[in-house]
Amino acid sequence: MYLIMSPPSSSLLCNINFVMARMIIFLLLCVCLCVCVCVCVCVGSMDINVERIIQCIKQGDENSVQAQLQEFNKEFAQCFFFNAEERDRKKQKKLDEFRKNKVREYTDSDSDCDEYGQGDQGLILRQNLAAVLVRFIKSGIKGRLLRVSLHTLRILSRDKKVLSPLVTDSALLTLARLAGLATSEVSEEASDHDSDFYDNVIASVTEAKVLQCRTDEGDDEDEGDTGDQNEECCAFDEDTKSDISIANTGDMDSISWLGSHRTSINETHRSSFHHKVLEQGRRDRRESKMEGEEEEEEGESAEEAQRKEAMKVLCNVVYNSTWAQERFSTLRLMCGLIECLSSSVSSSSPSVQFYELRLMFLITALRPELSTQLQKEGGVSILTAALESCLEVQWKNQNECVLDPAAAPISLEASQRIIEILKTLFNITYSTHRQEPSEDDAALYRHLVAILRLCLLRKCILSEDTDELQGHTVNLLSALPLQCLNVLLTVPLEPSSEQCEGVNMDCVHTLLVFMERRLESGDKIKEKLTPILNLLTESCRAHRETRHYIRKHILPPLRDVSQRPEEGTTVKSRLIRLMTHLDTNLKHCAADLIFVLCKENVRRFVKYTGYGNAAGLLATRGLLGGQLTRTFSSDAQYSSDSDSDTEEYRQAKDRINPVTGRVEAEQPDPMEGMTEEEKEEEAKRLIMLFNKLSRDKIIQPMGVNSEGKLVPIVGLSENSLCEEGKFESEDDGEAEEGEKN
Repeated sequence: MYLIMSPPSSSLLCNINFVMARMIIFLLLCVCLCVCVCVCVCVGSMDINVERIIQCIKQGDENSVQAQLQEFNKEFAQCFFFNAEERDRKKQKKLDEFRKNKVREYTDSDSDCDEYGQGDQGLILRQNLAAVLVRFIKSGIKGRLLRVSLHTLRILSRDKKVLSPLVTDSALLTLARLAGLATSEVSEEASDHDSDFYDNVIASVTEAKVLQCRTDEGDDEDEGDTGDQNEECCAFDEDTKSDISIANTGDMDSISWLGSHRTSINETHRSSFHHKVLEQGRRDRRESKMEGEEEEEEGESAEEAQRKEAMKVLCNVVYNSTWAQERFSTLRLMCGLIECLSSSVSSSSPSVQFYELRLMFLITALRPELSTQLQKEGGVSILTAALESCLEVQWKNQNECVLDPAAAPISLEASQRIIEILKTLFNITYSTHRQEPSEDDAALYRHLVAILRLCLLRKCILSEDTDELQGHTVNLLSALPLQCLNVLLTVPLEPSSEQCEGVNMDCVHTLLVFMERRLESGDKIKEKLTPILNLLTESCRAHRETRHYIRKHILPPLRDVSQRPEEGTTVKSRLIRLMTHLDTNLKHCAADLIFVLCKENVRRFVKYTGYGNAAGLLATRGLLGGQLTRTFSSDAQYSSDSDSDTEEYRQAKDRINPVTGRVEAEQPDPMEGMTEEEKEEEAKRLIMLFNKLSRDKIIQPMGVNSEGKLVPIVGLSENSLCEEGKFESEDDGEAEEGEKN
């Protein structure tokens, strides 16, 4: 009250400020202490969980094990890359040290644990937990506890450094049996007693905690020491460590297919292995519950939930481990997967079938010999039946499906399964494009193409699902034999159908709209555009009506020639801009499409694109020698109809610059007012300048040979040197004569 009613003295104000300052400092210390406690709890949470889980498993307390595993799964359900922030921080620090010292420390270790750094002692804990869970599952646990344990293994299998207990033959066969891919029981190894095994694991966990403390103390002094890295891998024997695969980190819960035309995988060579790399993409969008929830999906039995969890673990292990891929082939698990998929078309739940298809796609993308095996064992017919089931196809006749405009859109679950089927079909058929199929194969492919017509014309619930579905359909269509694609055009006309000369063009119109969307998106343009450009080009070569319809939309008759062909927002201008793209394959695909639309006629091709844009394709095909007639470089047979010019084009034709393809503004004559002698001298100076650029290897003079291809001009340099010497001597003579005068 005194402080409020009376004016404070200066000494009292000082005391108040001092007390407030102490209170602020105290509060800051409390906040820092809380932060430190939270950090310690976060860092040690996995330590406590793992140690407690192992203790409960050793004691045989299944209720406690289930409760602890559920807590672990809930905490780490969304954790896809363990220790990512710590790893990035240490990589950045090492990079800064390298820039400062200009030297990289040498580490004599090819262990798969190197990139994690010495501070990730949690790796040992996760490895031990994976080893204990594999042994625990082999002991014959059932029911909900088994599903919870498999869920934990799925979370751990996202980290490639923890895969050593999961890539042994015994572990793979156990997972395959639980997933329904194998029927034989797996015998348990009797190398150690249970008590010794768990005692060794607990000792390893304790050692990891001690190493963690030592690492935290010495982290600021020396982070380059690799001694602890070797200790990290001592949790398992050398035979087990040899099973660890050097592969890219990933999780099959977040993998999508981003492939280019007729290329399923990118290969990289590291050590003695040939590694297949799939790019990481967005998470699956499926009508299922959140991953953190343990409840089964509606209508799903306990056995199906168990199979699904085991299948997810297999997907992660196969994706992350080259060794697991090789053992999958050696253990002949592909046969079990084929049989499982054949029987699950009508019996399994959609979610189980999805992961069967995902595993099938993975293994055919990563192991070419298994892709060949699937094709030989009737994989096309099996997957076609699965595709037909997902789309609920109804047939009008042999190669025509019922397309109901009032049908409901394709569901999220069905669209995801269809996409997996299309990707797997591409893996096993991409080599058949240039082959002549037998009668049986041709009938099978035509049956498949009739179903693919539905994939093109039907919509999904989400627009992005529709675009993805059409993209994979285009990839598959471009891989099938060209003569089997006529099924797309032999459908009878409907009142609302797009048509050209009496032929149904609904599919062609859909492909054109799809190509326009890909042109406008501008994202991953090579991967997204190359397949559709190739498909349209081949279709135009094979079908006259298709070429006429597409030409009408892409290359309408020329009227406005006031701007360059590549300028503007039309489909034609976008394609012409691609003809000078940096990527060689992409620019050739775009140029080929327009060239075919011009009936492979050089004069017409230059007319629509300009000589500057057309030069790349003409040089590649040896057409720079002035051939202005049609070139039959392919088996295509074009009609002899002429390309009629519009009235606007005929009026401006004489003023069009053939290089730019437009009417240029009139430029003043640079030689106006010059005498013939001055023009000749200017020409000689230009020759000298070109010769100098050629001598300095800045440019190389080229000419066109008899085959129409660019070749270096031989002898130009010698002739230019003679002309230059003669010109210089004449200049010197004129200078001397001027001095005399």
